[in-house]
Formats: sequence, C-alpha cells, structure tokens
Amino acid sequence: MADAKPKMIVQYTLNGESISHARTDIETRDVDVTIDEPTQRGGTNMGLAPTETLVAALIGCTNVIGQRAGEKHGVHFEDLTVDALADFDRRGVMFEEEIEIPFPKIVLTIKGKSDVDDATLEKVKTDLAKFCPIAKVIRASGTVIEEIWEISKP
Repeated sequence: MADAKPKMIVQYTLNGESISHARTDIETRDVDVTIDEPTQRGGTNMGLAPTETLVAALIGCTNVIGQRAGEKHGVHFEDLTVDALADFDRRGVMFEEEIEIPFPKIVLTIKGKSDVDDATLEKVKTDLAKFCPIAKVIRASGTVIEEIWEISKP
C-alpha cells in the first residue's frame, strides 16, 4: 500500500480567553500561551505582548525553516541563535494615526557554527526567504527584513 499524501492545506484552531484588557490566554493543541502587556501598559507581564509575539514567531520560523533548509543542503548548524531588533511605530496602537507599516524594519542576526561553504549558505538563505511563511507575511505587509548571518567554522 502506498503512503498517503499529506494534506497541503490544514486548519489551525486556537482559542483565546480575554482575562483582562491586556491579557489573553490562548489554547491550541495541548499548549497554553499567555499574551500580556507589560505592567507599565496595564498588563501583568505574564507573557509577550501581541507585537512581541509577532517578532517571536518570526524568530521561531527563521530557526525551523533555516534548519530545515540547512538539512536539505547537507548543512548542520551548531549553537544557532536568532536575535531580532524590530522597529515598531507605536502611533497606531496609541490611536494617534493609522500606520500602514507598523514594523518598518526588522533586523535578524543569525549566529552559529558550521563547515558550510559560501555558495551552499547562499542556497540556505534563498530557501529561508522562499519558504518561511511568517517572514513572507511580514514582508508582504511592507516590512523590510534584513538578515545578518554570522556563521563561523566549528
């Protein structure tokens, strides 16, 4: 019997409970996550703010797709880290004016170790840009995502 082809379009079900004006508890699968504002904005600081959650999702997706792209091209990364520096225009959330591009720029610094050559690393970078869904959505919003790769030899 042939293996069944996996579904290409899937649905995610997430449920959010408003605990306060600043905190939302989210459930999906068997995972619970709290999204909350810092205390200076009336929250209880029990989780990332919604805007921080977006950037955190970009970091997570960059790690997953970057590692998978590496595997595809025979690259193994050691001690990989992904750091983000995000410019956020708060005028929109402050109700001062509508902002078309709330995050004008996000700089990702991707550090790690690998014996990868420059040409193969370029293939990994290309695949990351092509296949990371979070980066694709963020770029489509008008945000510039700059990637700084610092990969040293082990």
